[in-house]
Amino acid sequence: MVEQFVGTWALRSSENFDEYMKAIGVGFATRQMGNMAKPNLVISVDDAGMVSMKSETTFKTTEIKFKLNEEFDETTADGRKTKTLITCANGKLVQQQTWEDKKTTLEREIQEGKLTAKCVMDDVVAVRIYEKGA
Repeated sequence: MVEQFVGTWALRSSENFDEYMKAIGVGFATRQMGNMAKPNLVISVDDAGMVSMKSETTFKTTEIKFKLNEEFDETTADGRKTKTLITCANGKLVQQQTWEDKKTTLEREIQEGKLTAKCVMDDVVAVRIYEKGA
């Protein structure tokens, strides 16, 4: 389940992220910072099954804590207030965010020892690849 995702992951490559941020409504200045940031993604799970997903950059650190299959309120790094549901199926950690009649999906999976994050909004897809160990 989630255990394969536990650890510290460093961003190594990012494709089409600016277009994805535009598609979800992120303004120009925030996109510039988002494009420059090379976040570490730190994922952990406690004994009660609460998952922590922390994104650490020199600009900002954000953290969400959640239980799988339980919807929660999330304030995203770009300030959106979303209803978020995270599930784990077929080896993928799938995060669905909904706000203002919009919906985006972030799919994370481990491929060849790397964490691949696919960010999808309508027909715009960004792919970000992380390697373990920061």
